[in-house]
Order: sequence, then C-alpha cells, then structure tokens
Amino acid sequence: MDQTLPAGHPKPSNRKLGVDREISTIPRPNMEGSNSEHDPRYQDPKSGNWIYPSEEMFFNAMKRKDWDPKAEDMRTIVPIHNAVNERAWKEIKEWEAGRGSEKCGGPKLVSFSGDSQKLTPKARFMVLLGYQAPFDRHDWTVDRCGKKVDYVIDFYSGKPDPRRPEALSFYLDVRPKLSPEGVWMRMQRW
Repeated sequence: MDQTLPAGHPKPSNRKLGVDREISTIPRPNMEGSNSEHDPRYQDPKSGNWIYPSEEMFFNAMKRKDWDPKAEDMRTIVPIHNAVNERAWKEIKEWEAGRGSEKCGGPKLVSFSGDSQKLTPKARFMVLLGYQAPFDRHDWTVDRCGKKVDYVIDFYSGKPDPRRPEALSFYLDVRPKLSPEGVWMRMQRW
C-alpha cells in the first residue's frame, strides 16, 4: 500500500507512528473521481471495503487541520476512531434495513465529511435546552442501489462507567439528514 505523502504534508514527530491500516466492515461502491474518498488507496481490493487510516495518516490529517496531536496518543486514538465508525455504520445499516439495498449487496458508504464546528438542527435545539453540544459531527452519503441517501451523525461524550472510570464512553446520534427521504424514514420509525 502506498504510504507516500504528497509534498507539503506535515511529517510526524519523533515517535515512530504505525503505517499499518485496518480494513473496515464498511462497503464502498466502485467509483471514479479525484477526491480522497474516491482514491483507490482507501478501498481494499479484495473486499471492496473502506480502509481506515494508519496512525501516521491520522496524525498527519490532524496536523493539516491545525490541531496539536501527540504522536504517542495515536496508538489509542486510531482504534477508538475505527470502533466509533463501525458503530455508526451498524446504526446506518439498521436505518437501511428493508429499504431495498439488499438486492444490490446492501448499502455502501459513498462519502463522508466531518465538521465539529457545525451543529445539526437537533443538536442546536438540544443545546438550547441545556444539553451538552456534540464534540463532532459527520455527514455520510450512502448508496442504496444507485439512490444517494444522506445521514448525519452527532458524536457525544457518554456517561462514565463508575466501575471503569478510565474507559471512554461515546453516544452516537445517527439519523437520516433532514430531506424529503430523511423525513419520510424518520416518520416511519415512529
């Protein structure tokens, strides 16, 4: 797998960061394009699934976003990132169940983007009611046999477990985006 960084990308700090990548359970449609989501380096040639970034790639992505990552934290952060995305995908598959994608091999993740500064309408409303804001937001586009369906994911810090105070806890609010299709899907769940 090519791990070469294009010119201008920051190099990691003195700690040797891992370059191994994990194959996700999240299927990816075969697509052509120029952005990173369509880059074949992000798709496993055998399974067709998305491939998660290595510690080094994750570190460099955080640097590009002007965050201040610590190399020694990547060994912990990357597996958490991957596990949280797997959980989000599991919830999306629950939303997609019985909606027709079974005939073409199930839903596939077309693209994703994150914007921790942009609150969803629901998150904004919950903040007005006094609840904590999510620490991140993702927008995912899913292919349902050629039909694109948009989802939004709000990521919250969960309640700590008193039996395991050192364990991290997350709550994900995964739902279809407010669109005609998304509203219809939400109404059917009530």
